[in-house]
Amino acid sequence: MATFLYKLGRLAFRRRRYVALIWVALLALAGVGAASASTATSSSFSIPGTEAQKAFDLLEQRFPAASADGATARVVFKAPEHEKVTDAANKAEVNKITRELKAGSDQIASVVDPYEGDAVSKNGSTAYISVTYKVNSMELTDATRDALEDAGETAQKSGMTVEIGGDALQVMPETGATEVIGVAIAAVVLVVTFGSLIAAGLPLLTALIGVGIGVSTITALANVLDLGNTTSTLAMMIGLAVGIDYALFIVSRYRAELAEGREREEAAGRAVGTAGSAVVFAGLTVVIALVGLAVVNIPMLSKMGFAAAGTVAIAVLIALTLVPALLGFAGKRVLGRKARKAAEAENSPEAKPNMGTRWARFVLRKPVWVLLVGVLGLGAIAVPAASLEMGLPDDGSQPTSTTQRRAYDLLSDGFGPGFNGPLLVVVDTEGSADGKAVAKQVGDEIADMKGVVAVTPATFNKAGDAAMITVVPKDRPSSVETENVVHAIRDAGKDIKSDTGAEVLVTGSTAMNIDFSQKMNDALLPYLALVVGLAFLLLMVVFRSVLVPLKAALGFLLSVVAALGAVVAVFQWGWLASLFGVEQTGPIMSMMPIFMVGVVFGLAMDYEVFLVTRMREAYVHGEKPGQAIVTGFNHGARVVTAAAVIMMAVFSGFIGSSESMIKMIGFSLAIAVFFDAFVVRMAIVPAVLALLGKRAWWLPRWLDRALPNVDVEGEGLRKDLDEPSAGDSGPDAGGERELVRV
Repeated sequence: MATFLYKLGRLAFRRRRYVALIWVALLALAGVGAASASTATSSSFSIPGTEAQKAFDLLEQRFPAASADGATARVVFKAPEHEKVTDAANKAEVNKITRELKAGSDQIASVVDPYEGDAVSKNGSTAYISVTYKVNSMELTDATRDALEDAGETAQKSGMTVEIGGDALQVMPETGATEVIGVAIAAVVLVVTFGSLIAAGLPLLTALIGVGIGVSTITALANVLDLGNTTSTLAMMIGLAVGIDYALFIVSRYRAELAEGREREEAAGRAVGTAGSAVVFAGLTVVIALVGLAVVNIPMLSKMGFAAAGTVAIAVLIALTLVPALLGFAGKRVLGRKARKAAEAENSPEAKPNMGTRWARFVLRKPVWVLLVGVLGLGAIAVPAASLEMGLPDDGSQPTSTTQRRAYDLLSDGFGPGFNGPLLVVVDTEGSADGKAVAKQVGDEIADMKGVVAVTPATFNKAGDAAMITVVPKDRPSSVETENVVHAIRDAGKDIKSDTGAEVLVTGSTAMNIDFSQKMNDALLPYLALVVGLAFLLLMVVFRSVLVPLKAALGFLLSVVAALGAVVAVFQWGWLASLFGVEQTGPIMSMMPIFMVGVVFGLAMDYEVFLVTRMREAYVHGEKPGQAIVTGFNHGARVVTAAAVIMMAVFSGFIGSSESMIKMIGFSLAIAVFFDAFVVRMAIVPAVLALLGKRAWWLPRWLDRALPNVDVEGEGLRKDLDEPSAGDSGPDAGGERELVRV
């Protein structure tokens, strides 16, 4: 592989104009596709194989006019102090708004008058209008949303407090200025690392081109593939981070080759042949982790994984082709005078040890202490993970500045927290003798359950073979008590089915969230086994070792559990919550653990592959195990540190998002990268390798013969280039002597 990549790097350098033109054309093509693509008409969320999904499908079949998948809104009114919403003036205003809403859009399926639909609080202070639409929230037109907002603004003039909740106002999440700040920090880190604006700008430019192609392609295909809002956000987040890192690895190795006196084309070839091999396998681990999300069998999550994996693949291709091409355009300006002198001094025998070298030597002197401090420190941070509670965010997790959150709070105060997440019970009476009696029995049993405050009478469809019952729990949608109510109804439904033949199913957003969380829990171990197993085999091929991949996997698990502990402490317990803009603590997003495993595993292997490959390269070329660790840190520590800081900066930028899901993802990935890069890879890994010595690189002979030799460390390439046969200058020797024109 190293030889192939070496030739690819030289080809891209020589044909740089064509390579650059091809990538610019691809970016333009993707941009045109995104601009001309119609807006995505749906963003469906389904959970195959769950009771909530089964009930939802039954509703669509038996109650087609009910718009089971339609968007909903609640216009909540709170009367001024010492007044009631039932007062004549206030009631007239609410009735006026009800009429305006009914006439406001042809997308509206129904508008329920609060005075007729029992939607007035007992003390008369609060009321709400329920609005149901014929289409889901992503298909609502701007005119429909404007009509809803205008109705609320008109009602405000009456003196009442009016807020609007529900998913009808759902829009794309805003990431704010912090995302730009994250990229700016990455730029500063690159300038400090390279000491050259040209060298610093290359990784940023190529990463932005890769993300531009990836996100534009996702946008162009969003309507066809039914991609959700967060799909492009995730692809941008991952693509930007790995795109900068992969280009950083190539540029860093190119500068090192130049400092050793090689011609520029030869340096580009060697950089792609060696660091490029690490990029390929690091990218493969990320792709495996993201594509592996498909095992959860949740279409939305699978699409997010595939889209992000595609962006990562683009980042790898750009690092292998566009980066060496742009290095050709940059000339020797990629290595400024100061940087060249520093690199030459670093490569001289009398070179002063850099920070990476000094740290590696310290770890070699105290491996046991470093290992203990690292493991015990991460273990302590991981303790809160034992209290992990999972769910999906609702309007209660929105910032208090949003009307959705204020409507949520008004409903909680006026009717109780459970009104924000009513349960929908569907009774399939097709197999029973007396459907109406069964539906009444179901309603009566649910009304007597602990944690239930209201049950509406059953509503039958035209055929009379299915009924809907709305159940209002006592507690908020994401609480454990509400989850217990769902399980209690389902347990009672099993007995009813055995006695009467009628099937009782629970759905609604709250039940969907509960089933989603359970499915994520069930899929975590199989997913871990698949991803870690495949990556273990991949790393065994890369490092020709059994213990190094094992150590890599165990270290990763430790960093992920510690990151989960930090997420629980901030988002569930509320520690430092105000610092990160968390206004409402609660359960951790149910997809977070499995999502973090997928993304962080791939990213963590970037550092493992890049750092340990350099150690393996030194060991293969004759250095002792301890010295190989020092050599690996001497060449790789600075780059890995810069890469980690850049990833943390990019991910931290998403903490400023108004969407709690994006905020939590950004925080979790940033803290996980910090733990994995600086504690696991930079401390625990060298400590373990120091203790293992030569045993770290042990591989059974039979396995050595069975595994393919991919030559990631470039040993074969080095022999071909540095040791040409007698009478032959080698196929590339001329290239080394040839003066390449800019």
